[in-house]
Amino acid sequence: MRRDTQLDSLRAIAVTMVMYSHFFAAGGSSFWGHIGVRLFFVLSGFLITRLLLDARASAEFETAPALKSFYIRRAVRIFPPYFAVLALVWLVDLEQSRGSLVWHALYLSNFWFALRNEWTPWVLAHLWSLSIEEQFYIVWPLIVLLAPLRRLQSICIGVILLSLSYRFYWPITGSPDLARDLLPPASMDALASGALLAVYRIRTAVLPQWLRFGWPALAAAFFVLQWFAPTPANSVQEWGRWLLLEVLPLAPLVVVVASCSSGIGGYRGKFLNLPPLLALGRVSYGVYLY
Repeated sequence: MRRDTQLDSLRAIAVTMVMYSHFFAAGGSSFWGHIGVRLFFVLSGFLITRLLLDARASAEFETAPALKSFYIRRAVRIFPPYFAVLALVWLVDLEQSRGSLVWHALYLSNFWFALRNEWTPWVLAHLWSLSIEEQFYIVWPLIVLLAPLRRLQSICIGVILLSLSYRFYWPITGSPDLARDLLPPASMDALASGALLAVYRIRTAVLPQWLRFGWPALAAAFFVLQWFAPTPANSVQEWGRWLLLEVLPLAPLVVVVASCSSGIGGYRGKFLNLPPLLALGRVSYGVYLY
C-alpha cells in the first residue's frame, strides 16, 4: 500500500489541534479541535476509499476476499490499542466509567454521549469520533466494492447532500445539542468529501477550477465567522452559524489533503517533511487514544 508522507504530517497537525483543544482550550473544546477532527474525517474518507479502489483495480480482485482483507487489516491496526484503553479504564474504574464500557466496546460512544446529552465519563469523551469512523468503516467498503464504479461519484455527492439535509432538518427535531454533532449524519459530509476526492482522482489529479480558486474565499469566510461574528442572539442565528462553521471548512480541507497527497514543494513541503512531524503522524492514532 502506498504511503503519502505529507498526509502523515497532516495527521500530526490534526492530532496537535485536538490535543490543544482538550488540554488548553477553555471548556475543553475549541475551534482548533473542531478543525482537527474534521481534517481526520476527510483524511480517513480519502485514504480508505483510495485503498478500496486500489484493491478493486487489482487483476486478482474478488469482492469477498477484498472485504475480508480490509476488515482484518483494520482490526489488527485499530483494536489492540483501543481495547487496551478500555481495559485500563475498566481496571481502575476512572470516573465510574464501567457502566458505559459496553457502548464504547461496540463503537457506539457517539450514541452514548448523544443520548445522555453530556460528556460523561469525560475520560472517554474523545472516543466519539473513533466510533463515527468505525461505523463508516463497516458500511463504506461494501458500497465502494459492490457499487458500479460509474456510480461512486454520485453516491459520494448524495451522502454529502444527505448530511447537509440533516443539518437543515435538525432544528425541528428538538434533539439535544450533543446529538446534533455526534450522530453519524453530522460527520458523513467530511468523510464523503474525502471519499469523493479519492473517486475523482481515478480520472485526474487536477482539481476542478472552482475548487482550486474558490477555497481561499471559503476559508476566509470561515475564519471571519469564527473570530469576528457576534454571538448569536437566538436559536435561529446559532443554528445558522453552526451550519456555516460545519460546511465552510470542507472545501479548504479537501484541497489541503489533495495537495499533500500529490506532494507539496517549497518551504511548505520542507515543513511537512520534517522528521518529528512525520513521526508524530505515524503514531497519531495512539496519541489520540491515550
